[in-house]
Amino acid sequence: MVLELKQNLKLTQQLVMTPQLQQAIKLLQLSRAELIDTINEELRSNPVLEEDEAGDSYSSTDGQGSEGLVDTDGSIQWEESVLPSLASTELEKTPWEDKAIEDVDWKQFWDEDRKNVIQAYSFEEKESPDYENLLTCSANLAEYLMWQLQMSRMDDEERAIGGLIIGNLDENGYLKASVQELAGEIGCATQKVEAVLRQIQMFDPVGVAARDLKECLLIQIEHLGVSDPLVRDLIIKYFKDVERHNYQVIAKATGRSIDDVLNSVTIISHLEPYPGRSYNTEETHYIVPDIYVYKIEDEYIVTLNEEDIPRLKINAFYREALTKEVSSNDVKDFIHDKLKSAIWLIRSIEQRQKTIFKVTTSIVKFQREFLDKGIDYFKPLKLRDVAEDVQMHESTISRVTTNKYVQTPQGLFELKFFFSRGINRENGEDIATHSIKQKIKQLVQSEDSSRPYSDKKIVELLEKDNIHIARRTVAKYREMLGISPSSHRKRINTKS
Repeated sequence: MVLELKQNLKLTQQLVMTPQLQQAIKLLQLSRAELIDTINEELRSNPVLEEDEAGDSYSSTDGQGSEGLVDTDGSIQWEESVLPSLASTELEKTPWEDKAIEDVDWKQFWDEDRKNVIQAYSFEEKESPDYENLLTCSANLAEYLMWQLQMSRMDDEERAIGGLIIGNLDENGYLKASVQELAGEIGCATQKVEAVLRQIQMFDPVGVAARDLKECLLIQIEHLGVSDPLVRDLIIKYFKDVERHNYQVIAKATGRSIDDVLNSVTIISHLEPYPGRSYNTEETHYIVPDIYVYKIEDEYIVTLNEEDIPRLKINAFYREALTKEVSSNDVKDFIHDKLKSAIWLIRSIEQRQKTIFKVTTSIVKFQREFLDKGIDYFKPLKLRDVAEDVQMHESTISRVTTNKYVQTPQGLFELKFFFSRGINRENGEDIATHSIKQKIKQLVQSEDSSRPYSDKKIVELLEKDNIHIARRTVAKYREMLGISPSSHRKRINTKS
């Protein structure tokens, strides 16, 4: 066999994702908060970019906006000629790869710069909230307990043990370490730790530093001075039956009446199972919608929320530098690279907003009945349906609808919410899973609390409405709705 070198010419096609396209796809799937962080990071790293603080609306003097992009009411009127859709550019190279930057007519570029930037701003004046209402100081459970520890009459050793106990509490106020572990950590007898633990458990909130739920409840009834032994027995011996509302079983086992059992259960229900809950310092994160849907007369208007998103423009210093002769090639290359990155970022943000607008408009068209009448009229919808309507790929629709929220007349929803599978009825119509869940919720709300519907009974009731699903499907939907089983929903009605 003879080995030899040969040269062969082969023509092939290959899909290549350029860095610019990767950036565009990354921006498309970012949430609103992540987009703002990305823009701020780019502003710090790219000197060519700067934030436009002038508040320009980029609209022309006739009120129609550049190329009809911004209308007089501030809403966006997209033009297909501005930028091709993301789906159509996924397999194309950017103009910057086909044409050298040196060949660009920079004077014409700067003249057209404002026309290439799509922005939408609300001109409505909004009253800002008082700063006094925004400044808060949250109470901390550990700090509050340490303050009580320092105010107590314990000696230094007991305070050291108490500090160790407080340091081993979780966010709900439960002790997550054993007495033996604490004693070994500080080097003292377990009886000493038990004595200090007992004192801390009587701190405010009462029941803190308990090792389990039963101990927490027992500490609270002791503090309240509850003298009825039935309450204590329900916690120690019959807690599972209390959870399942087996009050007849409890009454028979204890020899007490149903009224006595219900009164004791009422006392237990008013106890706090999580003593540290009110001192939990976890912050609440409020959702800011990416897009608004308003109903004006019989039409739905889709408007992007551009508030708080930094407006970008090219730094004036670098504009002038590019129109002059630059002595150093390194400086020239640096400015060109940063300019290329800045322009592509601006265009990627524009394309992101345009894609969100088009996808949301399509969703509104498909789910108009839901927006008009409510969840009972929710229609099954697939990514493919919207993708075909806006002529984009399904993966693009999936990225657009992830972590994006829309404010509608029916409430605030993630865009993913509007996509749901459907179940075929006998009459040929499809019903969405969201509507089925709502019907299950309505059935549970209307049931007799003394005889709640079982999953099998709910299946039978749904079949009367031409909805045929399995019992395990009902159980799955019920759990997703946070509805307890029928044994836990049962209530016993007694006459006074």
